[in-house]
Amino acid sequence: MVQVLLVVLVAVLAGGLLYSMAAARVVKQYERGVVLRLGRLHDAVRPPGFTMIVPGVDRLRKVNMQIVTMPVPAQDGITRDNVTVRVDAVIYFKVVDAASAVIQVEDYRFAVSQMAQTSLRSIIGKSDLDDLLSDREKLNQGLELMIDSPAVGWGVQIDRVEIKDVSLPETMKRSMARQAEADRERRARVINADAELQASKKLAQAAQQMSTQPAALQLRLLQTVVAVAAEKNSTLVLPFPVELLRFLERAQQGQEPKPPVGAGKTAPEQPADAPAADTPAADTPTADAPAVDPSVTSVTEQTFTDRPLPDAPLPDTGPEPDGVLDGVPEFDPEALPELDPEEPSDRSRTRPFTRH
Repeated sequence: MVQVLLVVLVAVLAGGLLYSMAAARVVKQYERGVVLRLGRLHDAVRPPGFTMIVPGVDRLRKVNMQIVTMPVPAQDGITRDNVTVRVDAVIYFKVVDAASAVIQVEDYRFAVSQMAQTSLRSIIGKSDLDDLLSDREKLNQGLELMIDSPAVGWGVQIDRVEIKDVSLPETMKRSMARQAEADRERRARVINADAELQASKKLAQAAQQMSTQPAALQLRLLQTVVAVAAEKNSTLVLPFPVELLRFLERAQQGQEPKPPVGAGKTAPEQPADAPAADTPAADTPTADAPAVDPSVTSVTEQTFTDRPLPDAPLPDTGPEPDGVLDGVPEFDPEALPELDPEEPSDRSRTRPFTRH
């Protein structure tokens, strides 16, 4: 009898161990357990940890509660401004209600993927190309709302939706490149014109300032020459001021040889065929001047000054030689004195000249 009892006890223990092994379940921390008892949803969702179910009666389904990253396949569409584009995206979502994710939808992952694709096509058709390229944040928010609205009943929450890439046709890329280049060129011309306007105003002010000081223009010319001379790959043509040329001309005239004091002046020789009406002949007396004695060779030295001549008539010194009319000697440009502009005006300048 005792032996029978021991056999029954061992059988009960073995059956209980087998039952425990069949009914024991472990739910991970990021999972939740949904129990279906005889095909009906059990009220309580099993939390993470060790749990027991009725073998053969209950069926436990584990639902992942982590955020799922799902890529959305690239979708071809036509924008509102009739441009063909190819757009792909990525969606981030998670399950917030494990029972609804199991009961309300057959496969919540596939359902979210299909909803994301259709919503992406709809967003492409409602948007312009510029919005797809520059205003993606607004499109991401609209796409998130479109996917999240039906997913709420599935126990799924859409966390974030991002448009990854927008592929354009090659012709559109070239057109956009030309447009961007033209816009850059326009901005460059506007900036250049504005700079020219500002520079012209500054140059006008500089010219007005330099007009008060003539030496400033010469200094500016020298600065320009120094700046150009720094580059040794060009030929520099330097214009001379008119004042410098006049100074060099006066200096050259001052270096010409001067005739000795008291030297006699001889009349220039006339050619044989020269007309006689230009100068009277030496041996022909005129009514204004008496005949000249060839034996007279005396030379009288006088002093030339800047002082005015006296009112009294000059004394008669005798017969006048050739080239002298009415007591006034013939004008000789070489006999003029050398004038110095820096010499004071009240100082008399003297220079001897000869008279026959």
